[in-house]
Amino acid sequence: MSRRLFVESFIQAWQALVTNRLRTLLSLLGVMIGIFMITAVFAVSDSLEENLKGIFSSVRSDVLFVEKMPWTFSAGYPWWKYAVRQDPTMQDAELLQGRLPSARSIAFQTGSMSTIERGSSNFEGARLAAVTMEYPDAIEVNLESGRFFTNREMQAGTPVVVLGRDITDRLFPEGGALGARCTIDGRQVRIIGILSKEGASLVGDGFDNVAFISVTFGRQLINFRAAKSSILIRAAEDVDLETLKGEVIAAYRPLRRLHPRDENDFAINEVEMLTAFIDVIFGRLEYGVWFIGAFAILIGCFSVANIMFVSVKERTPLIGVQKALGAKRSFVLAQFLTEAVALCIIGALMALLAVALLVAMVNFFSDGFSLVLGANRFLLGLGIAVVSGIIAGLAPALQAARMDPVDAMRAA
Repeated sequence: MSRRLFVESFIQAWQALVTNRLRTLLSLLGVMIGIFMITAVFAVSDSLEENLKGIFSSVRSDVLFVEKMPWTFSAGYPWWKYAVRQDPTMQDAELLQGRLPSARSIAFQTGSMSTIERGSSNFEGARLAAVTMEYPDAIEVNLESGRFFTNREMQAGTPVVVLGRDITDRLFPEGGALGARCTIDGRQVRIIGILSKEGASLVGDGFDNVAFISVTFGRQLINFRAAKSSILIRAAEDVDLETLKGEVIAAYRPLRRLHPRDENDFAINEVEMLTAFIDVIFGRLEYGVWFIGAFAILIGCFSVANIMFVSVKERTPLIGVQKALGAKRSFVLAQFLTEAVALCIIGALMALLAVALLVAMVNFFSDGFSLVLGANRFLLGLGIAVVSGIIAGLAPALQAARMDPVDAMRAA
């Protein structure tokens, strides 16, 4: 019975839309705009959030970053206090080796911007990253071909490099980069590896414009004292980060010659600090979207209620006949409520179709950013439509249900 009632109500709503196109569309406009706004902004925010978190997907969750500045963000962030601190050094990383029983590996990284050349071709703005051999254990590095440098190349400072895909495509458009040579800041190096293509995004190019060299060779190209650096420490199996963090603090404070009463002059960061901050930002964005969209939906509810009041007036004689034939109040109430819900669902489907077209257009024309309309957001739009229909149709449905059958039939 309920299925038949919904089908008949949906048909009735569709007939109202077809018969009075302009009036119905204008009445549904508020609901449509509200659902379109909420769904579209959520699609953008979800895609942007996924894009931002994707940057950190290559960082393993059990890795700590020892740096001079903490990854905390607040209105009173004392950046001037952290800016005067000294960056961790390669010597610090070497001294920590063997002092952290809960660590699986300890890596060091630093870098600078550079220009890489090959003949008449060059790539400006390449990120030159000087790292130790343990770096791939902390940060996932996907090689398309070739290899990372060996321990012997690390110790000897052999001039070898692993290039990102964008650099490789610029310098070697015809292919054949592996094993060839290029020039970094006047030093000729041999290419031993090529990274897989990661693709551009709104916030960066991943490793596509990175050139990895060993820290030993990097001393000849980079001013380590002026460059930003960090120590990457990965926890051993079954060791939680809090335990490892305690060991790092206990081992690193003496290396910094800190008095027991002195506060740490270094920061220990983890990737969850950034993802948690992203969650907070987009959580607040959702509140703003709901606040703005609620007004449009509320206006739409008044418009749909107006349609339903008109529908009740036009079908007053029919309501009287139904009640005279034994129809209960609950049946009449459900009939008009379902019709209001069906009307809002039609508006929601139009809004969601518009969002889907917008997503398809952005994905077709955009380079480096794609939108995703998740099934949860689609269902959210339909859920809003159902709630809006119930709110908008409740008063007209109650009016129809309370009609006296004799008075209703006399209204013919």
